Amino acid sequence: MPAALAGVDTVYLAPLPAYVDDFVRCARDAGVRRVVVLSGEPAEYEAQGDPASWHYYRLERAIEAGGFTWTFLRPGQFMSNTLGWAPSIKAEGVVRAPYGTAVQTPIDLADIAAVARVVLQSERYDGQKITMSGPEGISPPEQVAHLATALGKEVRFEEQTPDEYLAALAPAVGLETAQWLLDGFRMMAEWPMKPEPAVLEITGRPGVTYAEWAETNADAFR
Repeated sequence: MPAALAGVDTVYLAPLPAYVDDFVRCARDAGVRRVVVLSGEPAEYEAQGDPASWHYYRLERAIEAGGFTWTFLRPGQFMSNTLGWAPSIKAEGVVRAPYGTAVQTPIDLADIAAVARVVLQSERYDGQKITMSGPEGISPPEQVAHLATALGKEVRFEEQTPDEYLAALAPAVGLETAQWLLDGFRMMAEWPMKPEPAVLEITGRPGVTYAEWAETNADAFR
């Protein structure tokens, strides 16, 4: 890391929290001045809770404490998260997920990159916490419908109970992480998310819709 940071003024940081303190130390030694952090929409919520549960907020706190000029990019769910549906779509033509009424505002990774590009090149965003999202609120069944259109075949949505979801996911990611994801779906069902304007305001163009993303990435589900 010291060699990579030598002579660098501004860094785009997408770190693992476990290594952010190492980055801070090396960046300060190298004279890095600005850091644009890929954080996450839950950071503000995390700040109200137990420090042991911090993930995104830990990143932000470390960069602030390091004395850098900073900007925090806070996207929510990624559209690419739904690539996890590909195996069941290929095998059975079905998507299984909990809380079918959950409304989220997923964002295309390319839109995060487009915002980061502007922010890295302009100091007008220094000191800002920028919440980002896709351009629409959308539920899992609506996402599945867009995938079906892109694929030109029927794809069903089957709503899982919370216990079914945990039983299916926990062996792969651990019970704690599976419960955290489940709680997120529950919250989005109770409090539907609304789109944020940051992508349009910063890049000057609308963000990619899920239907557009599905068309572009259809081959991954075939």
